[in-house]
Amino acid sequence: MSREFIRFVLVGVANTAVYYIIYYLFLQIIGIHYLFSHGIAVGLSMIFSYFLNVYFTYNVRPSWQTFFLFPVTQAVNIIVTAISLWVLVDIVGFSALYAPFAALVLTVPITFFVTGRVLKRNERTI
Repeated sequence: MSREFIRFVLVGVANTAVYYIIYYLFLQIIGIHYLFSHGIAVGLSMIFSYFLNVYFTYNVRPSWQTFFLFPVTQAVNIIVTAISLWVLVDIVGFSALYAPFAALVLTVPITFFVTGRVLKRNERTI
């Protein structure tokens, strides 16, 4: 495993924690509806994830172009996860309770590849 991939996984873990902290804050502390809390948390954690991936994972300079393309990486993740879950649960017969963890085996490398392609578009390293 490359150091870049390990850093990508660490950013994913940190991003998940940031998402949940923001979600919890808006839901429980401020008292905003869960869907709005989720939207705010996704937006803010995606910004957090972008900068961590730019500076920590891929060591490239941020740009407006990659900033606005970065959500594409999340769309790819969502689509691949949904397809993987459907195949695992409805075709293979895997438990829906554990299928998301099995789907990670496929989605993390794909998302890593797509994210790297988006953020390294101009190959300007720091």
